[in-house]
Amino acid sequence: MDFIQASRGTRDILPDETLYWQHVEAVARQILQRAAYREIRTPIFEQTGLFERGIGEATDIVGKEMYTFDDRGHRSITLRPEGTAGAVRSLIENKLYAQGGVQRLWYTGPMFRYERPGAGRQRQFHQIGVELFGSRNPRADAEVIALAADLLQTLALEDWVLAINSLGSFEDRQDYRSALVRYLEPYKDDLDPDSQQRLYRNPLRILDSKDPNTQAIAQDAPKLQAFLSSESREYFEQVLHLLEALQIPYQLDHCLVRGLDYYTHTAFEFKLVELGTQGTLCGGGRYDRLVAELGGPEVPAVGWAIGLERLISLLQGRLDLDPVSPDVYLVARGQVAEEQSLTLARALQQRHFAVELDLSGSAFAKQLKRADRSGAPLCLVVGEAEAEAQQVQLKWLASGDQQMRSQAELMEQANILREKINLAKSPKRL
Repeated sequence: MDFIQASRGTRDILPDETLYWQHVEAVARQILQRAAYREIRTPIFEQTGLFERGIGEATDIVGKEMYTFDDRGHRSITLRPEGTAGAVRSLIENKLYAQGGVQRLWYTGPMFRYERPGAGRQRQFHQIGVELFGSRNPRADAEVIALAADLLQTLALEDWVLAINSLGSFEDRQDYRSALVRYLEPYKDDLDPDSQQRLYRNPLRILDSKDPNTQAIAQDAPKLQAFLSSESREYFEQVLHLLEALQIPYQLDHCLVRGLDYYTHTAFEFKLVELGTQGTLCGGGRYDRLVAELGGPEVPAVGWAIGLERLISLLQGRLDLDPVSPDVYLVARGQVAEEQSLTLARALQQRHFAVELDLSGSAFAKQLKRADRSGAPLCLVVGEAEAEAQQVQLKWLASGDQQMRSQAELMEQANILREKINLAKSPKRL
């Protein structure tokens, strides 16, 4: 019988790789908590209308990539393709905005898009994201950008470029959209197929097409900056000034529009230089209209999301993370000894020792070889004689030193044992 494989576009994250995921999540949690961001966990599926209204029906995500199905109650359900819409829905439904002031939220988890799987791109993928609700101050934009920069730098990913642009207000974008369509219409037949479909649905996305011919046509298109109001220009200049004050380098990219309809004003991407056009690690921007469009009050917001698959694939080539070795490896042989070893292991774990219990029942020589390979500094040995005397043999694996202790004494001296294990695990100094 053939075994069942993982679905295309999904993959298992095995224990050796999980170390990198845990490392990234721990660094992100520490950085975001220090900045007063609180974690939110939203469902992985929502009503389809949330994404149609929130992301925009004209976007590729809604038009081509969503996993949508009818549940048994004949309701249209979609696996979340991104995290912002769900966070906004939760903000509205739970009236988090009523708490007043600024709401700083962050999340991590799986997202789903039906697209061609490739390097760093899966149909089930994962993101870490932040959302700052309740401030229309340019400092909010600079704050979230700085958090992304700090996260990447802490993870030793320093060779990045921050590309940034202003999309202006909603009214600015509408005026520009009309002018862009008028410019592109005579070239409609010369555009790539995707851009032809976007011409009337989402024309701004044509500006970041990767097709060389479309790029050449778009090069002489009207520039969004010419349609920005004085208020929009002033806002963007303040954001750039704050980034300079924070010593965060940036590059203006007037073709950067992002792929979602809800963005206004600031839009940005962090790109890794070595990966070229495929090197986007983090993307985000301001979305002041989204909360109101989804049925809530007028609450301004700004945020970003980082794709973890691509980020972690880069870290695996730059960081060497070793599995956490146990403090104690516990071996036993004989029925009574094996029962006592289980009790000993649990008692030590309850005292916050990391204990690996050998369950093989094989000869002591084989068990001790596994103890050496485990990386534990201490091996506890319980044989028939030790079990009868309620004792345990301590074997320090690096030096070979051995001592016999009663099992009760071992527990009474747990703090001393902890100090010795920590010393044995600490890097040796020259």
